[in-house]
Amino acid sequence: MKMPRNAYNWITITGFLLAVNSLIIIILLFLFSLMQNESNPYMGLFTYIVSPAFMVMGLLLIPLGMLNKRKKMKGKDYAMQKWPILDMNNKINRTAVIRISVITLVLLVATAMGSYQAFHYTESVKFCGTLCHDVMEPEFVAYQHSSHANVKCVECHVGEGASWYMKSKLSGLYQVYSVIFKKYATPIETPLHNLRPASETCERCHWPEKFYSQKLRNLRSYVADSGNTEWNTSLLMKIGPQYSAKGLSEGIHWHINKNVKIEYVAGTNDRESIPWVKYTDLKTGKVKIFMDEENPINKKAMDSLENRTMDCMDCHNRPSHKYLSAPNFIDNAMVSGKIPSDIPFIKMAAMEALKVSYNTKDSAHMEIRNVITTYYKEEQPEAYAKNIKRINKAIIAIQAEYDNNVFPFMKVDATRYLDHIGHLESDGCFRCHSDRHKTASGETISRNCDLCHSFLAQGVTGKVQTVALGNSMEFVHPTEIRGKWKTAFCSECHKVLYE
Repeated sequence: MKMPRNAYNWITITGFLLAVNSLIIIILLFLFSLMQNESNPYMGLFTYIVSPAFMVMGLLLIPLGMLNKRKKMKGKDYAMQKWPILDMNNKINRTAVIRISVITLVLLVATAMGSYQAFHYTESVKFCGTLCHDVMEPEFVAYQHSSHANVKCVECHVGEGASWYMKSKLSGLYQVYSVIFKKYATPIETPLHNLRPASETCERCHWPEKFYSQKLRNLRSYVADSGNTEWNTSLLMKIGPQYSAKGLSEGIHWHINKNVKIEYVAGTNDRESIPWVKYTDLKTGKVKIFMDEENPINKKAMDSLENRTMDCMDCHNRPSHKYLSAPNFIDNAMVSGKIPSDIPFIKMAAMEALKVSYNTKDSAHMEIRNVITTYYKEEQPEAYAKNIKRINKAIIAIQAEYDNNVFPFMKVDATRYLDHIGHLESDGCFRCHSDRHKTASGETISRNCDLCHSFLAQGVTGKVQTVALGNSMEFVHPTEIRGKWKTAFCSECHKVLYE
């Protein structure tokens, strides 16, 4: 087919070659991906985003070059180069129109399919979690071990609707810029203030009116002594009422009862400090305002700080990206049998190896092995001689648990992303339930343990003390701390600052 005279220029020819080569690359990458057993995020990036972008760029260069060439034509040639006369009775014109129409149709269909695939690719878990591997590794690994591992990232981070989709993509552009030019924080801050409301994400699956009633939770931890003494605890968690027919009138989830409104002002950007709480009974209109008497807040500060209505995310702030502390992930590994619990002093040796921070995973692996091996060789030579193979198995398990919960490159561990469920390693519930938050009349937000849970059983394996269902026993600490737990917050001892 004879091309117009103004098509013979380097811009148009370059655009044509770029578009054709990009199309060939797209086809080859697509066919290659069909033969792969596992998807590759970088192949998807080039197949559905990078290569199509170059193809579109080439297609745009073709008419741009022709227009540029036409402007440069002078004299009689230029005067004659106006709009072409399209005569469908002319076989040459008719053939050209048919060919151009077919090519255009094919390109439109290919572009539509490519755009559809690009959209779904950018919505995939692989894209979110593995494309920026080093930066997103902590979030992706934690997500894979969470209860939401089968829920796509976009279900919570984007949700439905064009406005939130656009917000997420614009935010994504800045994230790409941050990764390319290394402008990201280490660790990345939790996006507390720009997440979609819980009513539009969490409650699509978790219907508040149908929360279950009370739940029995059995826990086991190990004391760092010679026998790794097993300490058992059975808690009746009062997440709902004693009888489910009562709905949200009782229990922990009472906080989101639709007849009640709980508002608060956070004293810090991370919401770790809550000095002001407002309770409103929506049926009667009764209002109570609680102020932290040890951390009062004035009106000027009130006006400048965030005033927020409590929802799911104020307690469930780590629903899919939770990092366990060393005592917790070691206890879990021992309960599951990954670490043999009958190796003498294994809990103590593990804690010794994990009490310091490491700069890289490789150095962490090396030091974990060195510290534990040296400890047994020097302090417990008999135990080491009898359990060499099992100690090596334990070391491998400890390294693996470390990899799932600590990420030196991004400076991520449990202390950088505090979990507000409970009150062991963060103030959590005690941010409000402190006995310090009082109304003008002296009414307090109680920190009584029985508000949220009852202790039904606790003690060393073989000597566990129990009470009948419906009763509760006073908490007993696994080690002697002289009743300090009654006056101090648990986090004062259990939270170790990252160094």
